[in-house]
Amino acid sequence: MDRIETLAAGAGGVVVVALLVALLAPGTLSGPPAERDPGRVDIADATIQPQDIGGQTVELRVNTTLRHRGNPTRNVSVRLQAIDAESGLLATTQTVSVGELRGERERIVPATLSVDREGGYRIETVVYQDGRRVDTGRQRVSGLQALVPAYARTPITFADERTLPPLGVAVREASGDRTTLDATALLTNQGSTQPANVSVQLTVRQADSNLVADRASADVAAIRPGRTAETAMTVSVPSEYNYYIDGVLRKDGVIVDTTRTAVNLDPSERLAVNETSRDVALEVSDFERDRPTAGADDGAEMEGDSGSATPGFGVPVAALALALGGLFARRRLS
Repeated sequence: MDRIETLAAGAGGVVVVALLVALLAPGTLSGPPAERDPGRVDIADATIQPQDIGGQTVELRVNTTLRHRGNPTRNVSVRLQAIDAESGLLATTQTVSVGELRGERERIVPATLSVDREGGYRIETVVYQDGRRVDTGRQRVSGLQALVPAYARTPITFADERTLPPLGVAVREASGDRTTLDATALLTNQGSTQPANVSVQLTVRQADSNLVADRASADVAAIRPGRTAETAMTVSVPSEYNYYIDGVLRKDGVIVDTTRTAVNLDPSERLAVNETSRDVALEVSDFERDRPTAGADDGAEMEGDSGSATPGFGVPVAALALALGGLFARRRLS
C-alpha cells in the first residue's frame, strides 16, 4: 500500500471514529460553552412591595423573577424605570447587574425605587443580555398617598361613621347672643396596644364666612384594644348661625385622622355635611409583558439545539476524506 492509500485509509478511520463519538457522546466533540449560542432569558413575574414609607417619599421594593433556559447566558442585567402615570415623565431609574445565568431555573432580582408618595407610577422592567434587549414588561401602582408613614401610625381612629357619628354635639347653655356647646369625640382603638401622645382638636367655623368661631383640644386617655371611648370638649359660639365642626386626631403632633359634622343654630336655614367620600387605597396591577410567554415547545426546541452541537472538526475531516478519496480513486484508475 503506497502513501496515498495509507492517507486515505487513515482519513476514513478518522471519519468513522468521529461519527461513532458523535453518536455515542454528542457533546464531546462540540466547542466550549462560551462558543455556543447563549440560553434564553425572560421575565416570569414581578412583584411590588412598599418598604420605607416617609412623609413625602416611599421606597418600592421590586422583585423581578427571571427565567433561564438552555446554555449559560452571560452579561445579564435588569433596568427598572418609574414613570409618572399622569405626566409620563421619568421619576427614577435603576439598573441591576445579574451576571451569568446557568441551568433550567428561575432567579429573583431585587431592586428598590424611591418615588414621591403622591400620585401613581408605571414601573417598566427591561432585561438585557450583552446590551441587547431580550424582554420587557410593566406594572402600575397607584394610591401611594394611602400609605401611612411610620411616624404617624396609630390604631386610634374616629369611630366608623356608618355605625356611630364620630362627633356628637349638644347645647349646654344658650344665653343672649352666645351658645355653649358640648362636643364629644368617639374614638376607637383598632390595634393591640394603647398608644400614648394622642390628642383631639376641634375647630368651629361659621358656615357662610368660614371664619373660625372657636377652638378646643384635649388629650386622649388610654383606650383598651378593641374599645371605643369618649373625649369631651366645650366650645362657645355666637348664636343664630350655622357651623361646621372639624375634628382632627393627632399622634405626636402628626395628623392621623379627620372628621366633620354640622351644627344648625339658625332656625331659618339647615346645613348638612357632604357625606360623599372616596376611599383611596394602594393598588398594584398585574405584571404585563410586551410579548407572549414562550410555550413548552420553544423550550424543548432550544434544549434540542443546545444538546446536539456539531462536532468541532467534523466538516474539515469530511472534506479531507473526500479529497484523499478522490486522489486514491484517480491513482487506481491510472
